[in-house]
Amino acid sequence: MPGAGLRPLDPQRLGDHVDRLYRAALALCGNRHDAEDLVQETYARVLARPRFLRHDDDLGYLLRVLRNTFLNRLRTQKRRPTPLELDDERDAIGRPGDPRHPEAALEVSELLQAIAALPDDQRDAVVAIDIVGLSYREAGRALGAKEATITTRLHRGRTRLAKLLQTTNPTTLR
Repeated sequence: MPGAGLRPLDPQRLGDHVDRLYRAALALCGNRHDAEDLVQETYARVLARPRFLRHDDDLGYLLRVLRNTFLNRLRTQKRRPTPLELDDERDAIGRPGDPRHPEAALEVSELLQAIAALPDDQRDAVVAIDIVGLSYREAGRALGAKEATITTRLHRGRTRLAKLLQTTNPTTLR
């Protein structure tokens, strides 16, 4: 039951904001297809259950949901290993510095597995800062923690990650 000063979000008025949400999603995603999917997912989340707002700012609320949905997508995508595309140019794959080189792909795979093995709070901090590239302040807001807490979690996560990688493949990290 809504508290004092709360008003229900009117589903009939949500269509008024599609264009602005799409432009915001396009800026976040960088391509039309992902932006359309992001807006659709945002609306699906908002319409899944009744929402109550404190202010008359439907667009502000929708933008926050859009941003959080985008960040959740990023976190989910970063947990999965990136598929490697095969290239016709076999000579380029033969160079050890090339990220498509089998040894480099194995190292990336090991790194992602090690990140996935971290405790949730440390993994979230490592992903937010090192993978997604958020600032400590942004990561704190996204994860609902203080910057100092993020700093501690990140340090512990990186330390544990280094130990996991050293025990996995001691020859590559010496």
